[in-house]
Amino acid sequence: MMNFFVGQTAAFSRTVTETDIVMFAGLSGDYNPVHVDQEYAVETRFGLRIAHGLLTTSFLSRLLGMELPGKGSVYLEQSLKFLAPVFIGDTITASAEILEIDQDRGILRLETICRKQDNTIVLKGEAKMMMPKEGAKI
Repeated sequence: MMNFFVGQTAAFSRTVTETDIVMFAGLSGDYNPVHVDQEYAVETRFGLRIAHGLLTTSFLSRLLGMELPGKGSVYLEQSLKFLAPVFIGDTITASAEILEIDQDRGILRLETICRKQDNTIVLKGEAKMMMPKEGAKI
């Protein structure tokens, strides 16, 4: 197994764009007007269109699959709590911290958080990832 340690962290940031929302709606088939119709969204509690919750969650997939634990790892589980809306133009920082390592099973448990540019937590949860084997390809 690769060398990981409890408390190890990783993060990356990305700004949500109009294109992201349109492409995610097309990919997922989720054309809920709160995401794609400004006239509708202005009448909601948010006052603007919001990004799909799973669009924001996909930033965690990028972080875990490419950074920590990284290439060759496999997503096993993810819990989520959505705490605040994400709007077009928000810069989201996805972060992960290793909470537990099960060397025998090759599994990491990580805290996962996405924050806006003002440090507001927009979602949080926990992930379980199968660790990549050093030098192995899946």
